[in-house]
Amino acid sequence: MLSLELHASPMRSGKNEWRKFKREERENAIVEALSVGVAQQNRHNVRLFGAVIRKSDLPADPAETAFTQLYNRFDQFLRRLHLSGNTQRGIMIFDKTSIEPRIQTLAREFKTSGHPWGHNRNYAEVPLFLDSKASRLIQLADLIAFAIFRHFEHRDSKYFDVIRHCFDEDGASCMACTFSSAMPDGPTIRATGYPRFRIGYPKACRMVVRKRTPRNNIRAGLKRLAKNSSHMTAR
Repeated sequence: MLSLELHASPMRSGKNEWRKFKREERENAIVEALSVGVAQQNRHNVRLFGAVIRKSDLPADPAETAFTQLYNRFDQFLRRLHLSGNTQRGIMIFDKTSIEPRIQTLAREFKTSGHPWGHNRNYAEVPLFLDSKASRLIQLADLIAFAIFRHFEHRDSKYFDVIRHCFDEDGASCMACTFSSAMPDGPTIRATGYPRFRIGYPKACRMVVRKRTPRNNIRAGLKRLAKNSSHMTAR
């Protein structure tokens, strides 16, 4: 038995521990993970938010811009839940990154002084940062980000089409999407997406992948995730 990290870039390119698998198996594993771990959870109110920014067209720091968009969009989503009688508190969880100090500083500023669109009211805590190797949910977020990247950067919608319907919407408008002239072909998705899961990952949901059959084992593990989704709703 071999435990594999669901990290999109090496999965698709066949690097590291994924080099032993055929390309078709690797690509099917990405699609299967997005399908079972995200798309099929849409009925459980899994919602995605994303950010696509052309760095050359943005004078500000693109990471800070994306975080600001995400911070506001997720807060709006939680506000809508509150107004509908389903009050919850949200928390943002990121993969470990070198920009963590900047993100934490921005989050504190937003909490005390507000962000460009007002004040947030619905967060339980400042953003948390986890090692992706320790969290399947962070790994799912990586697959989502990769799907968005491939769709906009390379016109490859194989992965994006699996999760396209999961982005947050409010009536006729998509709350996960704003429109920018930075991308010549139309709308850009702003802010990055995370399923609405509570911190912590039930032991039963850990996925162990066999060396020769990654797709079947990933499907089984993600189905266990879905079965336990009632324990992972964001607060």
